[in-house]
Amino acid sequence: MRREGFRYWPGPVAGLAERKAGGYVVDDVEWARRYGYGRSFDIAAEKARRSHPNITYSEALPEKQRVRYSRALDGDFDDTLTVELPSGGSVRTPRTGCYAEARGQLYGDYPTWFRARKTVTSLTPLYVPRILRDERLVTAVTAWSHCMKDSGKPFESPDDIRRQRARLTKGMSESQARKAESALAVTEAECSRKTSLGKIARALEKEYRERALREHSEAFTTYQRMRMSALERAGNL
Repeated sequence: MRREGFRYWPGPVAGLAERKAGGYVVDDVEWARRYGYGRSFDIAAEKARRSHPNITYSEALPEKQRVRYSRALDGDFDDTLTVELPSGGSVRTPRTGCYAEARGQLYGDYPTWFRARKTVTSLTPLYVPRILRDERLVTAVTAWSHCMKDSGKPFESPDDIRRQRARLTKGMSESQARKAESALAVTEAECSRKTSLGKIARALEKEYRERALREHSEAFTTYQRMRMSALERAGNL
């Protein structure tokens, strides 16, 4: 970006605690007590989107410079790589720009990495519906639901909580919302531990994901090899 005449600041990297947010079910009681459903992470991410130096810097540029900045960073969308996804549809990305150049340096071959990564990371829609229908998960969710009801939190499934989360804290102050979400998340985690729902869900995801990956073994092998090579390059930097 400096070579193109602009400034650029690396964005924040999610820590371990933040990466635990957004899973199918919360089953870490201490994490739930401290973070609830990750509300503080959502707020911090939104703040970063509005006030990160890259945002304020680019928005302060004259219009023509702002267009140049965007093209220098993101590349030319008239010259793109396209990948057909196993789950249907396609995704494309510019071949040029500083993002593409940096990823090419890190992974060794940007087009190959992009195709392998998008193939491997787009398999979720192929196997998640099967997991949700698996009798092992259905039985665990039913037991979890009974536990939640006995604890005074009548929800049918973790997804049921996610769907109602905004409604449950509507009209509350920020501190009230955090307290309410934390209490609910702790109950969810306790019931998940009692019924082994989290453990069963993770085991099923591993099982079904491995089946899906076997059908795309070449892309998966390439993806893993390039990630390991990139890790070594990053360490050397």
